[in-house]
Amino acid sequence: MEETSTPKPYHHGDLHERLIAAGEEALAEMAVEQVSLREIARRAGVSHAAPKHHFPTMGHLLGEIAARGFESFVTALANAAQDSPSQTAEARLLAMGRAYLHFAAARPAAYQLMFGARNQCAMTPRLVGTSFAAWSQLVEAVEEITGPARAQAAALHVWSSVHGLSMLKHAHRLPLEMPLHSLEEQMLHMMMVGVKTE
Repeated sequence: MEETSTPKPYHHGDLHERLIAAGEEALAEMAVEQVSLREIARRAGVSHAAPKHHFPTMGHLLGEIAARGFESFVTALANAAQDSPSQTAEARLLAMGRAYLHFAAARPAAYQLMFGARNQCAMTPRLVGTSFAAWSQLVEAVEEITGPARAQAAALHVWSSVHGLSMLKHAHRLPLEMPLHSLEEQMLHMMMVGVKTE
């Protein structure tokens, strides 16, 4: 009796992860407004309907990418603080500032989504939680220097400084006559003066 085999269903590996990777790839090449689930499906090599099984809308996929970005961001800043040669509160915060600038430069697509295109993301519980964790991490680091009364305002000062510098770098709007490393270090130390000023 001849055996007949039934074709096995097609599996695309871990499609959830592949869609996220395809989304990050697309964001690195085009503006967030141009990215669609159909484009993500094309890059992932699946039918245009396949992403809907994992992400009901483009906003949910973008929200997942942003949430993962925040998780990596928090880890990078925590590692920088932990690895700082000096473990004073000031040195740890400066190390976090440098890690912030590095993250923004090394992962511009994720950074833009996290801080510049949040209206495109579905505010899922994971995204809300990870973004709040990033803010709490900064407030806690600043509070070691300022105390609780000024921590929120000082944290906003730090964030404004490093975010503004990151965005100017991304837009190629920095003065060319000053080496970038020197500029960043001066900005970070001026930022610290503001944190410590009563």
